[in-house]
Amino acid sequence: MSLLADDQTRSAVRELVVSVQPHDPQEAADQAWILAWIDSGAQLWRVEKPATPPHHLVVYTILFDEPTRSIMIVYHLLAQAWLFPGGHSDDLENPRSTAWRELAEELQIQPPFHPVRGDDPIFLTVTQTRGPGTHTDVTMWFLFLADRDEAVVPDLGEFREVRWVPLDDRASWPEGVFDPALERFLDKLTILLDPEASMRGASHRGLRQPGRPG
Repeated sequence: MSLLADDQTRSAVRELVVSVQPHDPQEAADQAWILAWIDSGAQLWRVEKPATPPHHLVVYTILFDEPTRSIMIVYHLLAQAWLFPGGHSDDLENPRSTAWRELAEELQIQPPFHPVRGDDPIFLTVTQTRGPGTHTDVTMWFLFLADRDEAVVPDLGEFREVRWVPLDDRASWPEGVFDPALERFLDKLTILLDPEASMRGASHRGLRQPGRPG
């Protein structure tokens, strides 16, 4: 591994983290932890499955359909949970590139980034996974402008089901396990898309989120 390449990509990753305006104290704490981790010189990318090193970069790709205000969730076979498309960054891969690659590999689409954040992440989390091979996912959540009528070709080795769900109607979401940060993310997304939502007390509560599956 080139030290110059590592330094350049590490700097790019740091810039992505700094670009995020934290939504709440937990996201601010996660952002501070991530920056300290990056600055420590630790290996940022997974080099061996499932947990080497024990902390490594991951991305989520959030597909948002404007006309229907709906987002895509996928039932992940390994995790046995409803998650967003995404995956681990390869060694020295910029997380932006990871997001593009994962959408192409998992769904065979290449939508544009959403203009509300462009190609910067919308949300940051540091999450301990559960189950065998437990590790810590350091996740950047990227928002894309998608069209729910566009055909997708899901990777059936990864997903059992792909579903569009309404951002504003939690009752219509499927039962099951979700990412533990989902409620906080949905609150932030709602406010970013509609700043007046914060004054109306937008909140997304009541989904089962016992911990991110491994």
